[in-house]
Amino acid sequence: MPGPSPELVQQLYRTPPERFVAARDAAVAEARRAGDPSTARQLARLRRPTVAAWLVNLLAIHRPELVADLVQLADALRSAQRELRGPRLRELSAQRRAVVGALVAEVRKLAAAEPDAPPAGKLPLAEVEATLNAALSDAEVAEQVRSGRLLRSATYAGFGEVPRPQLRLVTGDDEEQAAERPARRPGAQRTGPEAAPRTDRAAERAERAARAERARQRRALDRELARARTDQERAEAELTEATGQERDGATALDEIETELAELERRRAVAEQDLSRAKLARRAAERAVTVARRRAGEVEAAVEALAAEEGDADPGGGPAD
Repeated sequence: MPGPSPELVQQLYRTPPERFVAARDAAVAEARRAGDPSTARQLARLRRPTVAAWLVNLLAIHRPELVADLVQLADALRSAQRELRGPRLRELSAQRRAVVGALVAEVRKLAAAEPDAPPAGKLPLAEVEATLNAALSDAEVAEQVRSGRLLRSATYAGFGEVPRPQLRLVTGDDEEQAAERPARRPGAQRTGPEAAPRTDRAAERAERAARAERARQRRALDRELARARTDQERAEAELTEATGQERDGATALDEIETELAELERRRAVAEQDLSRAKLARRAAERAVTVARRRAGEVEAAVEALAAEEGDADPGGGPAD
C-alpha cells in the first residue's frame, strides 16, 4: 500500500511542535493534490509530539549512533540483572548515568542549532533524561526512542527486569537417582533392609542441599535488591537536585533576559537622546557661523563708516 516516505515522516518529526500541525496539514494537502488519498489519510493520522519528545526525536534523527549505543547498554543492563552479576551491574549503572548525561548535553546542542527551539532555560531536559532512563529499562520505550517518532516523554517507576534465579526443582526421580548412585559403585551395592536407610539419608541430604541453595540465592537477591534500591534512591536524589538546579538556572536566565531587555530599552533611549544632542550641536554650530559672519560684516561696515566720517571732517586735515 502506498504511503508517506520515511524521509517525509522524519522531516515532520524534526519540525518544532508549534509548527508541526501546519507542516503536516500542508503535506496532507500536497498528497491530495497529487491524487494520493491513502498517503493523505496516513499523514493526517500523525500526531504532534510534545517538546520533550521532539527533543528526543532530534537525537534519534541526527545522532542515531548514540541512540544505538543506548539500546546496547540497555540490553547489557537487563542481561546483568537477569544473571545477578552484581559488580557488572554496578559498573553498567555508573556507565548508564554517564551515557544519559552525555545524551542530554547532546540534546541541548541540537536544540541550540534549531532556529525555532525554546530558549535553553525553558527546555524540558528533565523529561528528556527521564525518557532516556526509561529506554534503558524498557525495551518497548527504547524502540520508540530509536524510531524518532516519539509522541510524549516516558518515565519508568520500576527497577528493571526482576532477576530470576536459576533453580533446579528436586523431584521424586531425583531422589531415586540419588539413592541409586551409591548402589552402582563397585563394592558398595547393598540389598535388603540396609538399603532403605541409606536411600532416606541421601534424599534428606539432597533436600537440605536444595534448601540451602534456595536460601543462598534468596540472600543474593536480597543483597542485590538492597544495592539496587540504594542506587535508585541516589539517582532520584540526583534527579531532584538537577531539576532544582535547572529550575534555578531558568529563573536566573529569565531575570538576566529581563535585565537585558531593560538595558536594551535604556540604550535605545540614550541613542535617541544622543542623536537629538548631535542635531542640536550642529544647529548651534551653524548659528555660531552665521553670527560670526554677520558680526564681521557689521564690524566692516562700522570701520567703513568711520573712515568716511574722517574724510569729511574739515578739522581732520593736517595743521599749518
